[in-house]
Amino acid sequence: MGIDYGYPPKGGFAKLVSELLVEDLCESLYFWREALGFEIAYQRPEQKFAYLERPEGAQVMLCERSEGKWETAPMEKPYGRGVMFQIYISSIDPIIDRLKDLRVPIYAGPREMWGRWGDREGGKREVIVLDPNGYLVMLAEDLGERPLLR
Repeated sequence: MGIDYGYPPKGGFAKLVSELLVEDLCESLYFWREALGFEIAYQRPEQKFAYLERPEGAQVMLCERSEGKWETAPMEKPYGRGVMFQIYISSIDPIIDRLKDLRVPIYAGPREMWGRWGDREGGKREVIVLDPNGYLVMLAEDLGERPLLR
């Protein structure tokens, strides 16, 4: 029996999906799956590539670095300087529990944040972690909207 390469994401392909270059695909898969709750939609083991998704629809691609592949400058850790990936999930509490169980350091949070747009503000509860390659990942739970307090 051959390798199960998987299938397209259950909810279809997202309109924007980031591909992250990683040092060690196995280490990154462990983090993204075990700590952050992603599942492999499909993979290409011969290319050291995996396409991941969460039940809420978030998607990310992981690809182990190889010479000349999408590197526009020398790569040094932490990767992704100046970028943070925000992922909305139904509840951050199970993620926080998993992070603690796996002894993954929390970069910031958990905390409640409210931001204004127009005549209202929206809230989220968030926790921020660094993946094994130094990419900042914010996991956020939507708290809804409320009118501005005047």
